[in-house]
Amino acid sequence: MDMTLLSYTYTPEAHNDFIWAVVGSPWGLLALWLVLINVITFFVFGADKLQARRKEKKESVRRVPEKTLFLLSALGGSVGALLGMRVFRHKTLHRAFRFGVPLILALQIILPFGLWLYFTAIR
Repeated sequence: MDMTLLSYTYTPEAHNDFIWAVVGSPWGLLALWLVLINVITFFVFGADKLQARRKEKKESVRRVPEKTLFLLSALGGSVGALLGMRVFRHKTLHRAFRFGVPLILALQIILPFGLWLYFTAIR
């Protein structure tokens, strides 16, 4: 086996530094995850609204379970869920969603800030 192939290290070039910075850092991966999960959550809320409209006419249409919508929100898609609720006017009358999704978002903001504060200032 050729040893030069094994010892090859990747050095980013000028045209792909952004991709390397995103993939090569934990903060970049976190940002990429949050963008991806929020876009997915937004479109899942839209698809569920479309299915809800179709179900009025046809009983056999399957909806997205509410557990799945909450799970997507809890996995980081709470901003996408809130936007989906507003844009598609979906689940806005459900008390669990009206208060649950903003609560999840608040926890997603407060908890990391509290951990950061604890490990940098208090401890």
